[in-house]
Amino acid sequence: MRKSVRTVLWLLLSLVVLAVIAGLVLRPSGGGDVTLETAAAVRTDISNSVTATGTVEPVTLVEVGTQVSGIIDRLYVDYNDHVKAGQLIAEMDKVTLESELEQAEAQLASSKTEYEYRQKEYLRTERLYEKELVSDAEYDEALYMYETARNAYELNKASIVGVRRNLGYATITSPIDGVVISRAVEEGQTVAAGFETPTLFTIANDLRDMQVVADVDEADIGYVKEGQRVEFTVDAYPDDVFAGSVQQVRLEATTESSVVTYEVVISAENPELKLKPGLTANITIYTLDRKNVCAVPSKALRFMPDPEILSAVGLKVKDIPAATAAGRTVWLIEGDSLRPVRVETGASDGDMTEILSGLGEGSMVALGLRMSAGAAPVPGDIERSPFMPGPPK
Repeated sequence: MRKSVRTVLWLLLSLVVLAVIAGLVLRPSGGGDVTLETAAAVRTDISNSVTATGTVEPVTLVEVGTQVSGIIDRLYVDYNDHVKAGQLIAEMDKVTLESELEQAEAQLASSKTEYEYRQKEYLRTERLYEKELVSDAEYDEALYMYETARNAYELNKASIVGVRRNLGYATITSPIDGVVISRAVEEGQTVAAGFETPTLFTIANDLRDMQVVADVDEADIGYVKEGQRVEFTVDAYPDDVFAGSVQQVRLEATTESSVVTYEVVISAENPELKLKPGLTANITIYTLDRKNVCAVPSKALRFMPDPEILSAVGLKVKDIPAATAAGRTVWLIEGDSLRPVRVETGASDGDMTEILSGLGEGSMVALGLRMSAGAAPVPGDIERSPFMPGPPK
């Protein structure tokens, strides 16, 4: 019995040893652990952008006020009413202003009568003075009275212009075609035009043509230029993307909580009147916007092959000295070979780089060597994060 057990144990041990030897002999070579990553030059869009927030505003916004104090007698428009330029929108109580006009007209008539009388008296005295029939004192007095009456008449003529103008200010009309955005007064309310003109209405010119005033961070403002394409959304319509373009980059900086921003004015068409004044917009400004260009992954421009490693996967490397020439190089795959090709590059968004010349659409290029799990590192081909610690020296 013991002999049979010992025999079984020896057989099992022999099988284990044979399995280990077979594993060592039949293990795949190191070349199977490394594969070449490739990609084709394709037509794509390349873009870079900066983000900001802003406020939707009408392009033209006029605050309508009054330059005279008094009581609001009548209001003819309300919120959201459409108005035309010159349309009557409010009237103030005119009793006091009309009384002031009557007084001014009476003073003007009185001064005119006095002026005409003194003028005749002066002319009569002047003729007598030329004949030496009156003294110098009498002539001087007539001249003085004439000049005084004339000045008083001119003063009253100027005063009545202001009084009539103030009476005209009591009739308030719309200065532009537009929509009433706000109304700040009620009928019977007293307004006082002292050091500051009180605002009665705010009128927007055309709500189908809006603008967005964005606050762009100082770190991004250098990339923003007039004419760049803009997309933005508002919380009121989260599924809608609105389009616009940069119209103006304002030079005045705004500092709030130690954050410096610059205002960028963005045009925005609003044919459906969805955009309302005051909405907050989440803005994307495309500082780089290239459409349908030939491009390759940016990794292709950083790849430098190792002939020994590539030979393990059945690939040859040609013209290695040519890869060191001036200019940017990609490695073109031709059958079982890699050949360096100098290219002229254009725009890049970090992931893809535009190829202006040297490479055609559909050309296959090498990106790098990819290791399978458990394989030894490939020298000189692993992109290491700058934040990872390096190997011990």
